[in-house]
Amino acid sequence: MNTQLIDAIIQVIGSLSPEEQAALAEKLFFDCAYPSTSDILTLALRGSSLDFLNFDFLNSEPDLYTLDDGEPIPCL
Repeated sequence: MNTQLIDAIIQVIGSLSPEEQAALAEKLFFDCAYPSTSDILTLALRGSSLDFLNFDFLNSEPDLYTLDDGEPIPCL
């Protein structure tokens, strides 16, 4: 682990204005492009590289909901 680099980064972050620190925190923690739940389900249903995993049961499952808003997730 490069502790000198980590210390230098912490020093640079500490020298930023509060507004700049807030913008950095926004980029680090909230500006991520994670795949949606629907994208993951589509990949699981259509993907064939993992033949030992069988996601066919998702096609008949009526109660799949997102954790974010509780809305039903369409299964393709």
